[in-house]
Amino acid sequence: MYYDANSTVFKDGRWIKGADAMTGDFNQTLHYGNGVFEGMRAYENENGCNIFKAKDHFDRLLYSASRIHLRIPYTSEELVQIAYQLLDHNNMHNAYIRPLIYSGENMYLAPADDCHIFMGAWKWAKYLGSKPLNVMVSSWERPNPKSTIIDAKITGHYTNSILATTEARKLGYDEALLLDMNGHVAEGPGANFFFEKDDILYTPPAGHILPGITRRTVMELAHELGIRVVEKFFTIDEVYQADHAFFCGTAVEIAPIASVNGEKLPGEWENSAGYNIYLMYRQKVQYNEYQGLTIV
Repeated sequence: MYYDANSTVFKDGRWIKGADAMTGDFNQTLHYGNGVFEGMRAYENENGCNIFKAKDHFDRLLYSASRIHLRIPYTSEELVQIAYQLLDHNNMHNAYIRPLIYSGENMYLAPADDCHIFMGAWKWAKYLGSKPLNVMVSSWERPNPKSTIIDAKITGHYTNSILATTEARKLGYDEALLLDMNGHVAEGPGANFFFEKDDILYTPPAGHILPGITRRTVMELAHELGIRVVEKFFTIDEVYQADHAFFCGTAVEIAPIASVNGEKLPGEWENSAGYNIYLMYRQKVQYNEYQGLTIV
């Protein structure tokens, strides 16, 4: 699914076959989860393709790496160029791109002396599909921000996400919705969360969530459309009273939610603010400042 005999990936300054992109069994990230990664999408347009908000993603990748003491000799601008070269090497226009920074060999609970960078790309449809989702409130909570760096995209954090999604799907749901340690709604396993009530969008504030780049884009588009967005803490009881709700993120894009814990949301998705934002989002992702076209 992620590579075949013809796939090319970038690793530590070299272009190699995907099947040859191996790492050692003693690298610290494999044992302790202290790597960082990003996910971004490329969209085809008349000029070839556009990687949506590529620099924003690489800025966050380097920020995340610095927070856990990993350093690589590349700037965000250089990584943007490598990402476009990656697409050219693989003859891709519509693609999902995964950069990963991981540690070298070290079994001590301290930063390794060296680290590595990998970047691959593959065809990936919307992560949660296109149909409205039936969601459950997870029994797992998002990590306490006093226990880790919440606003960094750290590989080890996603054990929590795997547990939540696996629980939801075993119980017959499409996805999970996680609360924070105070019982407030936080986010999905791999996406931010919005709900709509009386034409106002509500979303959890930064602090207990990963403040996503797509989340910020949704808020920017809402402002352009004259839709009010309120960032606040709220409980699941408020979500039960919502008209609409959706997840958003690079992999899921914008994914409507039909029900939460079996409680159906009454509004029609096509009549929601989220749907209007989604239509605008689908147009905007094709272009950005690197082509000198629409700046999002």
